[in-house]
Amino acid sequence: MKLYMFEAGILKSQKHFFTLNQGVGQAFDVPVPFFLIDHPKGKVLFDTGNAYETIHDKEKHWGGIVAAYDPVMSEDQWCVNAIKKIGCSPDEIKYVILSHLHLDHAGGVGHFPNARYVVQRDELHFAYVPDPYMKAAYIRKDFDKDVDWLILEGWAQDGFDLFGDGSIVIYFTPGHTPGHQSILVNLPNSGPMFFSADSCYTQANLDDGILPGLMWSAGETVKSVNRMRHLEQTRGAKIVTGHDPESWKSVKKAPEYYD
Repeated sequence: MKLYMFEAGILKSQKHFFTLNQGVGQAFDVPVPFFLIDHPKGKVLFDTGNAYETIHDKEKHWGGIVAAYDPVMSEDQWCVNAIKKIGCSPDEIKYVILSHLHLDHAGGVGHFPNARYVVQRDELHFAYVPDPYMKAAYIRKDFDKDVDWLILEGWAQDGFDLFGDGSIVIYFTPGHTPGHQSILVNLPNSGPMFFSADSCYTQANLDDGILPGLMWSAGETVKSVNRMRHLEQTRGAKIVTGHDPESWKSVKKAPEYYD
C-alpha cells in the first residue's frame, strides 16, 4: 500500500479564517491537499480539491467567496491531471472519500467514472440546505451530480472500515460541518496517519486548542479534535492537518509516497 499527497493549488486568504480571532487581516496562503491511497483492492482518493473551473473563471464558478478564499491552481494541479503524474488514470479510482462537500474539497466529484463517492448523509443534506453563514462554501454544481454515492450514517457507522482489513478507517468528525469525516490510514512501514481535513485546519488548532474561524459547531469541533489527540497519544498516529502551510512543507509530495 502506498499513500501519495497532492496539492490542488492554494487558497489566498487571511489567518483569522483558520485561527479564530488571531491574525485578523493577516495574509495567509494555505495549501489545498488531497490524497491517493494505492491499496491492493483498489485506488482511493481522499478529497479532490478545487474544481477545474476555478483555473480559468474562478469568480464565475465560486462567486463572492473569492474575496475571502482566492483559489490559485494550475492545470497540472487539478486532481484529474495530478494523479496522472504517478501513472493513475481517473477510471482506476474505486472510491472517492469526501471529508465534506465544501468548494475546495468536492471539486472533482463526477470526474472519476468508476468510483463510489463516500459521504456522510448529514453532509449531503446540509450541502443542499446549508445555514446562511456557510451557504457560499457549498457550490451545488460541484456535487449535485448523478454519481454512485456510498452514504454513511454518522455515529452509527463511525469507524467504517473501507476494505475490511483495518487499512483505511473512516471516522465521523463533525464540527466544521455537521457531516464532516476524516480517515485513519494504517501504513505497514510509515505507521498510522490520520487525515483530519477541515475538522482541524492547523497545528495551532490541534496543539493549542485554538478554534478555527469557520465552523458549524464549536462544541463538536472540540470533541473531534480531542479524538485526534487520543489517536495521536494512544496509537502514535501522525495527524495531517487540513490547511497548515508550515506543516505541509514537511510532508512528502507525489511522486514521493509513504508506505
